[in-house]
Amino acid sequence: MTEAPSFPRPPSRPTIRRLSGHVIDLIAAGEVIERPAAALKELVENAIDSGATRIVVALRAGGTDRIDVTDNGCGMSPVELELAVERHCTSKLQDDHLVQIRTLGFRGEALPSIGASARLSITSRTPESDTAWCIRVDGGVITPPQPASGPVGTRIVVTDLFFATPARRKFLKSARVESGHAESVMRRLALSAPHCAMRVLLDDKVLFDLPEQSPISRAASILDTTPDTLIPLDEQRGAVRLSGFACGPARTRATGSGQFILVNNRPVTDPMLRTAIRVAYRPVIERGRFPVMALHLKVPLERLDVNVHPAKTELRFADEAEIRSLVIGGLGRALGHGSKGGGGIHASFAPRSSIVYPPRPPEPRETVTSLPLQTTLPTASAPQTPQAASRQGFAETDPAFAPAARAPQQPEALDPAFPLGASIAQVFDTYILALAPDGDLILVDQHAAHERLTHERLREQYASGGTLRAQALLLPEVVDLPRREAEALMARAEDLAKLGIDLESFGTGSVLLRSVPALLGAKDIQGLLKDVADELAGDPDLDAANTGSFAHHLDAILARMACHGSIRAGRRLKPEEMDALLREMERTPRANTCSHGRPTWLRLTRRELERLFGRVK
Repeated sequence: MTEAPSFPRPPSRPTIRRLSGHVIDLIAAGEVIERPAAALKELVENAIDSGATRIVVALRAGGTDRIDVTDNGCGMSPVELELAVERHCTSKLQDDHLVQIRTLGFRGEALPSIGASARLSITSRTPESDTAWCIRVDGGVITPPQPASGPVGTRIVVTDLFFATPARRKFLKSARVESGHAESVMRRLALSAPHCAMRVLLDDKVLFDLPEQSPISRAASILDTTPDTLIPLDEQRGAVRLSGFACGPARTRATGSGQFILVNNRPVTDPMLRTAIRVAYRPVIERGRFPVMALHLKVPLERLDVNVHPAKTELRFADEAEIRSLVIGGLGRALGHGSKGGGGIHASFAPRSSIVYPPRPPEPRETVTSLPLQTTLPTASAPQTPQAASRQGFAETDPAFAPAARAPQQPEALDPAFPLGASIAQVFDTYILALAPDGDLILVDQHAAHERLTHERLREQYASGGTLRAQALLLPEVVDLPRREAEALMARAEDLAKLGIDLESFGTGSVLLRSVPALLGAKDIQGLLKDVADELAGDPDLDAANTGSFAHHLDAILARMACHGSIRAGRRLKPEEMDALLREMERTPRANTCSHGRPTWLRLTRRELERLFGRVK
């Protein structure tokens, strides 16, 4: 028999004592300043709050050796400098209620925390003063303000970060990693203040130098794209407003680093908002990929609590369900404008490194009859041989090129209501070439495009039906779950029944499964049920149909059915069939990508063509 471990008892009863001010400062510094990027964030937030219109940041070794922040804001007087390095002194709270917080900073902890663990120098001058003043703090030891030279504004220099707390310093990552965190912080802050010019130098190399810009230009600069490729958002629900810009579903990343979220101009990394973004993009991007966007939420101050995290990057909303619904709905509507939303990819702005297309799945051979497929395109006749398809133009020497059987239209003759224009040819019996009203060349993947159209039609049929047909199990299955997850499932039993999942309570921590959705079948239904239960237990307000587990399984089935029921690559289309496909794409939500996240169409502008031929640089 194994003996229980014994723990030594303290020699005497411990007594409570008051910590020294220096230790208190070091503890506070550990909460607020966890790495150089955190210190940089606090300093730049102070500069923005001071009304600066230009901020210059210079870093060495990712900020570990030196952080230098200069702004042209309102500056501080000698008395204010002494208060600024004292804990819990701030100019940003006008009352004691912590409700009407309009500034990025408000705690009054950043500068004292930095001064407690590093060497801090602050030089500042107000517009009314004829000289600047400088105050120094080394490891918590304050040197009173002295006259100094300097322009109106403030310059803060931090050196030897964490020299007073060597345990924290040895846990810092390499300079390259810390530089990456610092760059991420500066990009988020630059997005929050487009009215402010920002220049950032890393080891004397310019990281970025942004002038004062409009919100869309600043978003394009931060997202590393051009304004014409961004999808604008502007949604209002009561007093809450969602605005900003999103990249189309063809522009994704392997991580969430391309998602920038502002709440009342405050950069945040709120997990609830990230979940809402993931739900909104789920139908149009490959699983495991992350969209790129810059969102801005305006929320009444009394319905928001920003005092929940030392770094102020997480928030609490009075009505999370309202915010979640607005983000999911707003992004869904923006992505659902079809081809009119400008979501097509400009060839010159789509480098291989920024777009990853998953491999095309094998063509299914089985016949799927669960839902009827109603193809809106005219039925094509049997494929002709390339020689018989056309006897004009390049088709005589290259059978892969099949021009439409009509004269190409001039751009001015095309209807501007049809942004994808008129078809002019078919290449390799797979790609449609069209001429847009503005003269741009449009290239469409006929199978990918029709796959999306069919997928949306199936999705609409499911949504309009309200329920999924259930398939009764020959022998009901008992599914054992943790008590909390079983209760979460039974609380949503009515919703689950509409999805074809019939459940009964079967004692504490178990449920009896009597039916499954006919579309999904019984394959690993227990695994699906456990995943859904886990999500519902984690978020009781989540609708069962919106859990990632169920939506992913159902959408995968619909995608496979859409792929099977769509026109194939290699099928010769008539001109009227190609035009019908273009018109249907313009009317269909999310027509810019196929069910697997690949683009359905590309755009080549005149300038891009001229660049390809070396006419312009």
